[in-house]
Amino acid sequence: MTLREAKPGCKVSVKKLSGQGAVKRRIMDMGITKGVEISVIKTAPLGDPVEVNVRGYELSVRKADAEFIEVEVI
Repeated sequence: MTLREAKPGCKVSVKKLSGQGAVKRRIMDMGITKGVEISVIKTAPLGDPVEVNVRGYELSVRKADAEFIEVEVI
């Protein structure tokens, strides 16, 4: 399952980052690394971006980037 597929109100844990180069670096710079817990808060009315809580702060992630973040439900 990817972060893109996670529903609002769901708590997930990052299993793997599958992006390459600059995309993977940008995701990691946002604080999303293997093992970190993410709470999905909501999605925008048109579905993009996804608002999540990571390491105590709120973050908006584009669905294109969320596709590279493999997660499992806690």
